[in-house]
Amino acid sequence: MSNILRIRPLGFPWETRDPFLFCVHHEDFYPTGNAEMGPASSLSGRNLGNDFTIKDGWRMYHGRTVPGFPAHPHRGFETVTIVRKGFVDHSDSLGATARFGNGDVQWMTAGRGVQHSEMFPLLKEDQENPFELFQIWLNLPAKHKLVDPHFGMLWDHTIPQVEHVDAQGKKTWLRVIAGQVAEAQAPAPPPNSWAADPANEVAIWTLKLEPGAQYTLPAASAGLNRSLYFFKGDTLQLDGQKVGLKNAIEVRSDAAILIENGNTETELLLLQGRPINEPVAQYGPFVMNTQAELQQAVNDYQRTEFGGWPWPSADHVHARDTGRFAVHADGREEHV
Repeated sequence: MSNILRIRPLGFPWETRDPFLFCVHHEDFYPTGNAEMGPASSLSGRNLGNDFTIKDGWRMYHGRTVPGFPAHPHRGFETVTIVRKGFVDHSDSLGATARFGNGDVQWMTAGRGVQHSEMFPLLKEDQENPFELFQIWLNLPAKHKLVDPHFGMLWDHTIPQVEHVDAQGKKTWLRVIAGQVAEAQAPAPPPNSWAADPANEVAIWTLKLEPGAQYTLPAASAGLNRSLYFFKGDTLQLDGQKVGLKNAIEVRSDAAILIENGNTETELLLLQGRPINEPVAQYGPFVMNTQAELQQAVNDYQRTEFGGWPWPSADHVHARDTGRFAVHADGREEHV
């Protein structure tokens, strides 16, 4: 019996399985920044406010001056934002704010409702501003859909990295954002997350393999959904089967999987977890269990705006010379 269950091409966003709702991979090669921390380049020919078409190697998304996603609401799930290159300026309706990037991860439980903005300031005026992130939506079970929102930071230096050297001396590196690999335990997720219960075996890992490297993905428990997303490289073999670039590979969770890399450096994202196995009703940024709950979410947002918006603009960004930091809704500060 094959340990590979299904292979499918990567779309935009990437298809995921319960308990995950979706994953998007943004990679943009932004030019130098201007005085407003937007692109020092013409914006003509772009559908500003809804620019998702790659033009000249980058997109503005919903931004008009600075790329990114101005204030928008969420309810009923979590966002895990892994910033591999560049920076994100976060602001939310609870008063929390942050600048993070270059390996940092933000994990936000929307719970009963929050508005936030995610802007991508182009801080360098004398050189290009490459940018790359994953945003993963992780569902919440019905009992936690309306918990208090929670905003947390996993700073780059707190995220464990495992280095594996194979019999030929070739290396594989794993970053453990959620879950555990050998003795490497990820930082604690938010308290009401599906990932907070070890029995759910939620794992979010990135893997990077040297050319020709081999790594055996350890077996987990049966009954989990486990997928590998092959997003950089050329070719590799999984469990003896050749797999091309830009594919998602669903594998058995209770089997060890041998990964054999080809002739170029390869990168993969792993998403794993025990399914919640509850109905999913989604309307844009709201994810509940029933249509009635969705209607209630819309009504609540229209009535309360999930706390309103305390910032000067919907696309709020920090000063150019601001370092990496976070200010939480309770006033607690972190500076990196």
